[in-house]
Formats: sequence, C-alpha cells, structure tokens
Amino acid sequence: MRSVWYRTSTEARDDAEAGRSISMPTQSATPPLQQVLRRLALALLVLAVTTLVVYVDRAGYHDSADESVDFLDSAYYATVTLSTTGYGDITPVSDSARLTNILVVTPLRVLFLIILVGTTLEVLTERTRQQVRIHRWRARTRDHVVVIGYGTKGRHAVQTLVGQGIAKDRIVVVDAQHKVADLAGEDGLVSVTGDATRSETLLKAEVQNAARVIVAPQRDDTAALVALTARQLNRRATIVAAVREDENAPLLKQSGADTVITSSSSAGRLLGVSMVSPSVARTLEDLMTLGSGLDLIERPVLDDEVGRAPRDSADLVVAVVRGGQLLDYSDARLTDMRAGDHVIVVSRAVPTPAL
Repeated sequence: MRSVWYRTSTEARDDAEAGRSISMPTQSATPPLQQVLRRLALALLVLAVTTLVVYVDRAGYHDSADESVDFLDSAYYATVTLSTTGYGDITPVSDSARLTNILVVTPLRVLFLIILVGTTLEVLTERTRQQVRIHRWRARTRDHVVVIGYGTKGRHAVQTLVGQGIAKDRIVVVDAQHKVADLAGEDGLVSVTGDATRSETLLKAEVQNAARVIVAPQRDDTAALVALTARQLNRRATIVAAVREDENAPLLKQSGADTVITSSSSAGRLLGVSMVSPSVARTLEDLMTLGSGLDLIERPVLDDEVGRAPRDSADLVVAVVRGGQLLDYSDARLTDMRAGDHVIVVSRAVPTPAL
C-alpha cells in the first residue's frame, strides 16, 4: 500500500520517467474480446437488477402514458435511468420508490457508468499498476545481476545464470532496442530500454546496487564505455565483459572489468582443438553448455570434504580457490581441502529451466 499512498512527488516523477524505459516481466492478460464480453455481461446484469427493483415496487411509479407500470415499462425506466437520459415520462412518486432510487438505483447507475467507461479506467489502472510495480521493484532490488546486451551472448549468459540457481527476478536486462527488451520481458525478465553507455540508463537498471554486471554488447568500443560507466557507478560490483578482439581486452580491464572473455580467440582455439581432436572439442563444448551432460561449476567445500584430499571428493576437483588464490589440481600446496575453500569441479549436469 505504501507504493500507492506514500510516494513522494519526486518518487512519483522518477517512477513515471522510468516507466517509459523499464519493462516488467510479461504477465498473462485476458483477451480483448473476452474483456468486452465480460463488461457487456456486467452491464446487462446491472440492467436486469435495476429492472427487477423497479418492477417489484411498480406501484410507487407513475407513467404519464397509461397510468400503470408493467415489466416493459420497468425495463424502459431502468434503461433511460442508468444511461442518465431521464425523459421523465415514468417517475417515482411514493416514498418507498424514491428511497429505493436513492439507495439502490443511483449506486447501480454509477456502477453502470463505470462499466461503460471501463476501457478508459482499465488503461488508467494499468498505468498506475505499472508505476507501482516499478516503484516496488526499484525499492527492493539489491545485489542483483545486470546483463547489458540481450543478443546471443547475453541470452546464453542469462540462461546459464538461471541454470546456476539465480532467480529471474534477480536479473535485469539492458538493451537499446525495444524489440529485444520486449523479448526479455517475454522471458520473464525486467528490462530497461536505452543506451547503456549513459549513466541515466544504468541507474534505471539499479546498477549502483548490483552485485554483478555482464557486459555483452555487439561492439568492443561500446563494451569499453559501458564497463567504464558501470564501474564509476558501482565500485564493488564484479564486472565481466565480452570482446571480439584480443587487443581490446586490456582496454576493457583498464575500464574496470574484472574478467574479459575474448569471443573470437576462444572460438578459434575451439576450432583448432576440433581439428586435432574432435572428441576433446565435444567434451569442452559439453562442459561449457550448462545442463547438457557435464558441468564445470564452483561450489563451497562440503563439511565431509574438509581435511580430505581433492581426489577423494565425489566430484572431479579441477582447482581450489583459497584466500582469493587459484590452486590447480597439480599444485604442491593442494594437499587437502580446508573450511572456507571453494572447489571448481566437474559434476553431472542437472536439467536447466527454460527461459
């Protein structure tokens, strides 16, 4: 209720501005024809109730035409009254009829008018509901993941995040194209439409409160500007960026990216491995495709693994992260696993939920 009654004028203005570029996840909507038929049924129901009320108390009404009020006259009076036409040829004359008009017919008239203008009211209600949803989302969103660019790289990154157990409501997509942002909404994600190199766009995605930022635009120069802007807005977030060329990777790291993935060289190495050993290439592809067979994941050391050698783990331990340092399986210091360690293991894949 606070989102409706206690928003300040500044918050309301910010929410209205954000509503032009922020798209909340798509919700199921009633088909237009079904909405029209529902409103028509409600209007006919109100008309029938009013007709019945007038007919029951017909002795309290006067008809200037024939001095009597039958069922047709009751329906006629209900129609002209609910539509506020009011010809005056049939009028309530008794105290009970007038009291009924005050307490029953007038509220039914208001209800009938609300149904008639239901489309306009629905538009206003939907707009208000959208602003309330945006306000609540902006107020509650903390330590989320911002994915900049929802192309092939961005979509696969989101799919991997969801497969790793991150809820969709903790992921925000930023893209400059409305169609792409709408696609993210259809996938159940909050999306922001705008230029990610501009601070105002990233602020709408609450990047200043994000825990992780994935930078995956189409161009390397755009990626550098986005990483620089994101780092200026958030000093603590982990920023991972993708570039096409190796020579641009140092520029991304200088711009604030913690990790830089070079797509072209990675693809080239995979092509070379595929030529020499197709089986190795298939295994690598299997490891990189979450949920397909084998997964390469990082997890905390389990209680029953503390003090044991890595090879004694139920999963195949490839490396151990200890105190921020990466120790591979061949490191002489890696004699046992300790509390607080994180292990990088190859494990059997679990099904990945579809977007």
